[in-house]
Amino acid sequence: MRSIKAKMVWSYLLLIAMVVTVLGAAFAVLMWNYYYGSAQSSVKQRAESAISQHSRSLASLSLHDQADYLLQNMADGGPTRIQLLSSTGEVQVDSDGFAPKVRYSSDDVRSAMAGSTGTWSGVDPYYGERVTSVTIPLLGDTRVVSLLRYTSSLEKIDNMVNQLIQMAVIVGISVVLLFLGLSLFLAQRIVNPIQELTRVARYMADGDWTKRATKRSGDEIGQLAETFNVMVSELNKREKLKNDFISSISHELRTPLTSIKGWSETLKESEPTGDDEEVKLGLSIISKETERLSGLVEDLLDFSKLSSSAMELHTELLDLNGPVKETVRQLAVREENTRVKLIAAYAASPIVVCGDANRLKQVIINLIDNAFKFTPPGGTIRVATTVSEEREQAQIMIADTGSGIAAEDLPHVTEKFYKASTGQGGSGLGLAICKEIIELHGGELQIDSERGAGTIVTISLPRVKDHATP
Repeated sequence: MRSIKAKMVWSYLLLIAMVVTVLGAAFAVLMWNYYYGSAQSSVKQRAESAISQHSRSLASLSLHDQADYLLQNMADGGPTRIQLLSSTGEVQVDSDGFAPKVRYSSDDVRSAMAGSTGTWSGVDPYYGERVTSVTIPLLGDTRVVSLLRYTSSLEKIDNMVNQLIQMAVIVGISVVLLFLGLSLFLAQRIVNPIQELTRVARYMADGDWTKRATKRSGDEIGQLAETFNVMVSELNKREKLKNDFISSISHELRTPLTSIKGWSETLKESEPTGDDEEVKLGLSIISKETERLSGLVEDLLDFSKLSSSAMELHTELLDLNGPVKETVRQLAVREENTRVKLIAAYAASPIVVCGDANRLKQVIINLIDNAFKFTPPGGTIRVATTVSEEREQAQIMIADTGSGIAAEDLPHVTEKFYKASTGQGGSGLGLAICKEIIELHGGELQIDSERGAGTIVTISLPRVKDHATP
């Protein structure tokens, strides 16, 4: 299979060869008509001029006297040879005074024998040179008595035409070679970036994701190189995301599975001593770790749906205070175990939004759960619903007095599988999923935090105004 470079070069070469051939043929035809037509026209014009001047004198003379008259009055020694022929085409005399025994039967002579002026170009059978000739009949009464033949050598014209043709061929070959070199240069410029992209793609196929294509220009190939580099960067990110996913999930699944397996074997092998406390402790740990595994699986399912854009929201008009109140009541039981106070404040009037109540509860549960996780005993978690009249948005604010987030971690906490250096476990998907769900609602999730000063998470959702409370 030929390369793109070879195809381009052959295409350019064929095109320019066709153009040069057509132009060369047109030039040759024009040149031929100009030089040879001019030579024949000049001879014919001279012959007609001489006949108009001497025809009366020649018509009254015999063939022998016509020969004498030609030598005395018409032979001027110029480049044009004048011959007097009999009515049968035999030479009687020429302008040099010779009378070679030659009978002409060329087209011009046959036309003159028939009574009309004839022209012809070819090799003279006696002199052996290329000539152009014009033959005019001399009439006596109603019949042709003799023929007057004017001939001019084409040797100089042939030489000139040959030189011009040689020059045209040289120019044509030079143009073809020039365009061949130019097409090689252009093809190389086009093919080089493609070859570089091919090399980079081969490196990637071998597992080296560090290579990048060089953008050489701003044309389509340059844009292709830029797009290729963006694609490689995205693939790098996805590869890192995959590795982080495998590492994180492997670690997170191993811990609860180890606990479940250990306590299951303990309970299985323990003798029936009536020690209900150990059984209750084991079952409690198994229950918690199972719940933890269930949460990880749910996060993975949500992540899979979000990644494939398959998550569907079952939206309805609802009072935002409703899901928040339900969630706060559901998680209030954790106050006793964590010794963290959960305080809620709700807007006095309904806040109508268009949303999926279950998905919004999922977000609020995740955020409050994170607040409990990072707030030490004696701390406080505040949940509030408000309305931003300026932005026409409904807002949920969750603030805690916990350990906060380091400045270097804060821009990344909503990225998939990112884990801040807090020593806490987790899949690294919770905040990423929360952010995606809020954005699917057309809202925004904002996190403000400072190390040691707590965290404030603000959820903003489009508010539905002038609508009856659902």
